[in-house]
Amino acid sequence: MLYKSLHSLGNYLLLMRRTFTRPQRGRIFWQQFVREFYQLGFNSLFIVILMSFFIGALLCVQIKINIWSPWMPRFTIGYAMREVILLEFASSIICIILAGKVGSNIASEIGTMRVTQQIDALDVMGVNSANYILLPKIVAMVSAIPLLVTFSIAAGFVGAYVVCWAGGFLSMSDLTYGLQYSYDNWHLWSGYVKALVFAFIIASVSGYFGYTVQGGSIEVGRAGTNAVVVSSVLILFTDLLLTNLLMT
Repeated sequence: MLYKSLHSLGNYLLLMRRTFTRPQRGRIFWQQFVREFYQLGFNSLFIVILMSFFIGALLCVQIKINIWSPWMPRFTIGYAMREVILLEFASSIICIILAGKVGSNIASEIGTMRVTQQIDALDVMGVNSANYILLPKIVAMVSAIPLLVTFSIAAGFVGAYVVCWAGGFLSMSDLTYGLQYSYDNWHLWSGYVKALVFAFIIASVSGYFGYTVQGGSIEVGRAGTNAVVVSSVLILFTDLLLTNLLMT
């Protein structure tokens, strides 16, 4: 097990070395980048907004039911919800969700190219297939993630306002005061930093599993599953490390 993990890590690092070289044709690279940005980033915007809206509302309700007490100021609900969204949800949880949506898509697409010998054809023509296929996806994912995180934060706050207005258990002024209370700008930026690292993990790990597929269509499906599982575990592990580095 350890040997297999080290072998996979070595192959991954070698693949990343081939990936991060100067594109042979810059115009083609940017065309692929725009396409991947739309496919991986913009197409994920709706699900990010939808899930963030409902989780923001759910957080507000759960904090009100399980944490708040008459001995605590009412704005504590908004303060606690803001910290959860900025520090963890908008970066870590959203990226785990994207690992399932985007990661499986990347692994399946590249895996299909491998089993249909499209990657072999690129190599025969003298094209750096790793750079040609993986680099636009990685750059697009890292570029799109700040946009997705921003919309996730906004949708979470909107969900909290809606549930407070509909439920009537917290005034808009108390919620607004809680969201603004003792605000630390570094909490927002640390979330962005973590999201950028997670976006790289999703794109590169998923690309690795798709690029190294051996076999037929069954292996393509297995590569997609492995990409989601490994990316999610690495996101959680990296989140633990980055939280200790950035918040201490």
